[in-house]
Amino acid sequence: MEELVEIEFLEIEQTNKYDNIIKKVVEACFKEENLLSKNLYLSVTLTNPENIRTINKNFRNIDKETDVLSFPMFEKDDIEKIKNNDKPIVNDVIGDIVISIPRISEQAKEYGHSFERELSYMIVHGFYHIMGYDHMNENDKIAMREKEEKVLNNLNITRI
Repeated sequence: MEELVEIEFLEIEQTNKYDNIIKKVVEACFKEENLLSKNLYLSVTLTNPENIRTINKNFRNIDKETDVLSFPMFEKDDIEKIKNNDKPIVNDVIGDIVISIPRISEQAKEYGHSFERELSYMIVHGFYHIMGYDHMNENDKIAMREKEEKVLNNLNITRI
């Protein structure tokens, strides 16, 4: 099987702990969405608050730090066509996720759960943004949360 995720560390110490969590969660996401055989991969960049703020400002014109950013490479309809097509595409990136590791640590403490759970949630959350889901209105938010929770529950990654 091709690698499903490319992980970059931008001014963050590289650890196997992060790699292992991300690879496990990305594989579960791809499996859930029937993308394992589609020659797609996800790009994940782990960074610090300063870098994510700069990226947010440069690409979204929002001068603010955040926990996760997602940059899809396909429209939702195109992803559905890829999922339903028996012919795999040439190895291509499905999207980019950028995560602020210090922010994830803070949020894990704030919400009272493990770092693994918070990082896993951010990967799943970013993945479903890349898949074309959003949480701007209540119906969309419900659909997105159901998908996120299903993946995390399948991995037995709980809130506590």
